[in-house]
Amino acid sequence: MSYRLEIGAALLLAVGIAIGIWAASRQNRTREFDFRTSTYLNGPYGSKALHAVLTELGRLSERRRTPLYTLATERAHRPAILVLLNPVIDLQDAEVEQVARYVRAGGAVLAVGDGGGITACAGWRTQSVGIGGGTRDTITVRSLETEARLPPTSLVLTVRKGATAGLGSLRRLRKGAAEDSEPDACNTLQPFAIDTVILAVNNRPAALRLRYRGGGTITLVADPSWFTNRRWRDTEVPMALVPLLTPRPERPGRVVWDEFHQGFGLGNPESFSTRTLDWLRSNPAGWAILQLIAVGLAWLAMLSVRFGPALSVIERRRRSPLEHLEALGAGLESAADTDTAIKRLTLGLRRRLSRAGYVGNENVVSWLESLELAMRGPQGRAAVRRLHDLLTVRVRDERRVLLAAQAVEDVWEELRPRTTRNAS
Repeated sequence: MSYRLEIGAALLLAVGIAIGIWAASRQNRTREFDFRTSTYLNGPYGSKALHAVLTELGRLSERRRTPLYTLATERAHRPAILVLLNPVIDLQDAEVEQVARYVRAGGAVLAVGDGGGITACAGWRTQSVGIGGGTRDTITVRSLETEARLPPTSLVLTVRKGATAGLGSLRRLRKGAAEDSEPDACNTLQPFAIDTVILAVNNRPAALRLRYRGGGTITLVADPSWFTNRRWRDTEVPMALVPLLTPRPERPGRVVWDEFHQGFGLGNPESFSTRTLDWLRSNPAGWAILQLIAVGLAWLAMLSVRFGPALSVIERRRRSPLEHLEALGAGLESAADTDTAIKRLTLGLRRRLSRAGYVGNENVVSWLESLELAMRGPQGRAAVRRLHDLLTVRVRDERRVLLAAQAVEDVWEELRPRTTRNAS
């Protein structure tokens, strides 16, 4: 039976699904207006290249899709460096407190842009270099720790109003006047040293490292565009930023990317499968792929049920009883014991003609004489007489066994019960 149609339908279904997944991935890869610096996005403004580069370098890199409520108390998955790539969702006050405790315990944080509120908690903010707050103006920068040539930036770091230069400040984001005097976790972040990592030509820092007692650090980078796939592909930014993503020798471990505040939390509708289904439903090409899949499934359903008569196949005819006897006779004749072979054939005939398979003694000559008298037709009596002669007359003939087999078959054809139309 040929399975070419089934195999073809299965291949068509697989090709349709593969095209759908490829098209959805390509759609996601070319989303020009998704400006989130997330390691899940491979567009020009995404940051998937950073995670891939660290993985290729053999570093431990992990994406975190849960809140930071237990960051300071975690042991099994405690990060060596927590990276906040300008998240679109601000950290809650409880999460900021956990980050502060994590830094005081010796942890390292890399906050890019506003860092979900961590940059302000550390006493700094990002400011545009353009006159009047414009964002199109850029300024040349240089790295103080590497010789990499960095692209110009449009953002620099400045001390927040009310904060002492080089020291942490109270975090007064989203608080009323009655709470201004109340201390919070950010008041405990008092750095004892500040290292400028990247400096603009106007002597404004573009990247800072704040060091705290206990070994903790917070690295602030003003420009999120340095952490995008486009910049990592076209410039020497990786040479200057990979050291910032390298854990200290005394505190090895994994680099953890915060994806929860980028909108990729667990159960988030932005998963790959959900985006694929959304693309299939909203895109004309996706509808075409769904229709091809439906046609393939219907084709498989039609092929699984047979309609009409069975297909003709090669007929394999079984051997007739005469052919079996002739083969048996030839085999016995080759054994060089003709008399025994003929006697065995006669005993087999007697067993087949008895009602209960009775064999009795091996004296078949008297049985053949009585059988000859019981035969009704001349052909049957002649066949029994030939078998009797072959059994009693010891004539040297190479064809005696074959002739005995043919005689046994003739007797059986004459005496076997006939099946009638009304027989039950």
